[in-house]
Amino acid sequence: MRHVLRLALSLVATLLFAAAAARAADYPDRTITMVVPFAAGGLSDVPARILAAMLQDRIHQSIVVENKTGGSGTVGGAFAVRAEPDGYTLFVNSIADAQNLYFLPVPYKAIDDFSMIGMIVEGPPLVLVVDASLPYRSLAELIADAKANPSKINFATSGPATSPAMALAQLNSLAKTSIVGVPYRGAGEAARYVAAGAVQATFTFYAQAKPLADAGKVRALAIASPQRIATWGEVPTMAELGYPNFDYGGFVGLAAPAKTPPAIIAYLNKALNDVVQSKEFKERMAALGMHVPAAAQNTPQYLADYLRRETARQAPLAALTGIKLMKPAH
Repeated sequence: MRHVLRLALSLVATLLFAAAAARAADYPDRTITMVVPFAAGGLSDVPARILAAMLQDRIHQSIVVENKTGGSGTVGGAFAVRAEPDGYTLFVNSIADAQNLYFLPVPYKAIDDFSMIGMIVEGPPLVLVVDASLPYRSLAELIADAKANPSKINFATSGPATSPAMALAQLNSLAKTSIVGVPYRGAGEAARYVAAGAVQATFTFYAQAKPLADAGKVRALAIASPQRIATWGEVPTMAELGYPNFDYGGFVGLAAPAKTPPAIIAYLNKALNDVVQSKEFKERMAALGMHVPAAAQNTPQYLADYLRRETARQAPLAALTGIKLMKPAH
């Protein structure tokens, strides 16, 4: 009887494997949904939509980008992680996945519950900008005024548990200042309020900062990354100005629900690299202050390792915010 049961289980496993292999061999044969957990036009959404438009031409199948917002990205993540692991629902992950578990009860494991596909793009870094009508010509001048007048300078942030708020907390810690964060709905809105003179300064992303600076509405004082931005070379880094280990870059990656067949993951990784290594894609990302990792480097494991390192690196930065942190279970 045991022998018959073993044979039956073996047959079921073989049939399931064969069915999965057949599905992978036919993939893709219908529309793919790419879930972006943030609003349209945001820093995750723009690269994802460019990728989707170029990728569907290569795989000869439609890709629909669906924005499922809320919970600092966790609403979209929870939706994607529950999807059938068949390659037809993909998830656009980001630095928020490395930060959220310290601030929110995230209903999934950002690494273990997804099969990584590859990096779409790395960056952009945060840029410290001030209202251009103000007299600050350097970070040193801004810090000196903040120390002399503790209640005078406010920084716009995109909420208490976000990269701009964490960057402000680190600046306060290193500079021994008490600059106050004023929350807005996103880094883009925060930058616009600085440009309008409603608040003095902010840490915002290159894509929001550069057009406003070019229009003379804000002045960039520092880049929050280890290297200067090639297209904005005159702006120094925080490290150059005496604030080491000040790195608020980021990434946009692509993943699928865990247990997606390895053949489908390999297929999507190759297709993704075909797009992101193209001259057109690289040029469009460079205009946003972002860059693409080398093709040989851009594997599923690379994205998983990157997210794992960032998750560990965010812990002490999250602690600086003064928010009572969650105890990550993963």
